[in-house]
Amino acid sequence: MAKKKIPTLHPDEPLRHPDHPRPVTRRDFLRQGFISGTGAVLAPTFMGLLAGTRQAHGLSSDLEALKVASECNIVPGADKIPFICFDLAGGANFAGSNVLVGGQDGIEDSLTSAGYSKLGIPGDRLPDFATNAFVNRDLGIPFHSESAMLQGIKMRFSNTTDVNGAVIPARSANDTGNNPHNPMYGINRAGARGELLTLIGSRNTVSGGNSLAPASMVDLSVRPTKIDRPSDTEGLVDTGELAAKMGLANATRVMESVFRISENKMTKVTTNPAASPDIDDAAIKKQLRCGYVKSADMVERFGGAGALDSTANDPEIAQVFPNGDPNGDLSNNAEFRKTAAVMKMVLKGYAGAGTITMGGYDYHTGNRTTGDARDVRAGQCIGACLRYAEILQKPLMIYVFSDGSLSSNGTPDPAANGKLVWTGDNSSTACSFFLVYKPGGRPTLFTGGSDGLTAAQHQQLGWFRPDASVETNATPAANNVNLLVETVILNYMALHGEVNQFSSLFPNHGLGDNTMLDRMTAFEPIVNGTASNLI
Repeated sequence: MAKKKIPTLHPDEPLRHPDHPRPVTRRDFLRQGFISGTGAVLAPTFMGLLAGTRQAHGLSSDLEALKVASECNIVPGADKIPFICFDLAGGANFAGSNVLVGGQDGIEDSLTSAGYSKLGIPGDRLPDFATNAFVNRDLGIPFHSESAMLQGIKMRFSNTTDVNGAVIPARSANDTGNNPHNPMYGINRAGARGELLTLIGSRNTVSGGNSLAPASMVDLSVRPTKIDRPSDTEGLVDTGELAAKMGLANATRVMESVFRISENKMTKVTTNPAASPDIDDAAIKKQLRCGYVKSADMVERFGGAGALDSTANDPEIAQVFPNGDPNGDLSNNAEFRKTAAVMKMVLKGYAGAGTITMGGYDYHTGNRTTGDARDVRAGQCIGACLRYAEILQKPLMIYVFSDGSLSSNGTPDPAANGKLVWTGDNSSTACSFFLVYKPGGRPTLFTGGSDGLTAAQHQQLGWFRPDASVETNATPAANNVNLLVETVILNYMALHGEVNQFSSLFPNHGLGDNTMLDRMTAFEPIVNGTASNLI
C-alpha cells in the first residue's frame, strides 16, 4: 500500500497537530500559525513622543540653542548599536540544519552521525570541516550549506563579508510563551533608547513579542510600543493639518512664533513664593518653554510627507523589498511589512531596539518542506535587516530565538531532496544565535580573555553532546533561559567595549566571575562606546 503523501503547507497556513490540544490562547494561535501577529498600534501620547528627539536642521538659532541637554534635553538617541530580535514562536530548529553546532571544542568539533540525524541532517550530507563539504561560511559563523534559513538570508543580502555570528546552545521549554527569552528591557538598561520610542515590538505584550522578558528586568515605563505594519510608524507623529496646509517651512515658523509669544507672556507671569513655597516658578516655566520647543522641533523633523514611511515609497526600503520582487514584495506579505516597519524604526534610531515575532514555527508536520519554507521566509526577514543596515552603513546586532526546538526520527522526505522530516518537539536540541553586522569589516572573535579558549571556541558559547543534546553543565545559560538573556546582553555590551559595566548594571547576574564573562563573550568590540564611533 502506497504511503500517504504529507502535503507541504504554505508559510501562512496554520499547523494542526493531532497530538496538540486545540489552540485557546493568543500564544497557541500564534505558534501554530493561525494568526500572524497583526493589530493596531498602541502609540504613546503626543507629548510623550516629544521626549528625546534628535537635533533638527531648520529651527531658528534661539530655539536651536534651547535643545541642549542642560536646557530642554532634546538630544539624539543613545547612539548604541541597533538591536533587533526575531521571536519565532512554536519551537523552530536552528541547530545543525541551519546553524552548525559541535562539541566542547567548538562548532567544528563534529557530532556523531546519529546526532546529526536527530538535527535533520541525512548521513550523506554530514558537514566535513576539513574539506568544507556541506559547510557554508559566508556569514562568518558556519551554516549547513543546505540551510533554508541561510537561503532566505542570501535572497535579501549578498555582501556577507561584513557579518559574523555566534550560537548559544541552551534548552528552553517547548510551545510556550512562558520562557523569559526576550532581552529587550536588558538591552535598554545597557543604554539603547530611540529618538521617538525607547522599545518597540510587533505584539501587544509586556515584552513586545511572544516569549516573556525576565521579570527582574521589566521596566513598564519603557514598555515596547506595538509596531507591526507601515501604518503604525506613519501614525506615530500627527502634526495635524498645519504642515499639510502651509508647507513644512511655514509650519515650523508658526510653531516658533507660538513659542516666542508664549515666552513673552511667561516673563510677565510669576508665582507668589511666599504663598506657595512648594512651587518652583523657574521649573514650571522651563517645562512650558521646552514643550513649545519640542513641538516646533517635531513639526520640523516629521511634518513632511513620508518621514516615517516604511513602505516601498521610501527609496531605501525599496532597495530591500523592491516592488514586483518574484520572492515577494511588501504588497503581498505581512511578515515583510512588519519587518520593514521595525527595521526602519530601529536602524534610523527612532527606537532603541525592536522585536519581530513570527508565528507558525511549531512545524513538526511529518515532512520537511513545511518547516523549510518557513525558515526561508524568516531568513528573508533577517537578510532584509542586514541589507538595510548595509544601505544605511549602520552596525546591527540580530538575535534569533524560539521557544523550544524539535528533532527528526531519521525519516527522509523525498519532496525535500532527502532531508530528514521533523517529527516532534525536543527541547534538548535547542539553541539561539546572533549575527553582527559591522560596516567595512567582519567582526572579530574574542581572543583577549582569561578563559584560555581559542577564538573558534568563542563562536559557540557552550556545546552539544555527541548525540546532539545540549550539554546543560557547559555554561550558566545552557539550562536557564534567564541566564541566556543575560548572555545576550553581555554580548551586546561587549560589542561596545563595555563589559566592565555589566556587573554594575546587572548586580545580581548569574553568569559568574570575570573568567566566565570572558568565556561567554563572542566578539571583540566593534564600536567604542557609541555606534557612530566604529573601531
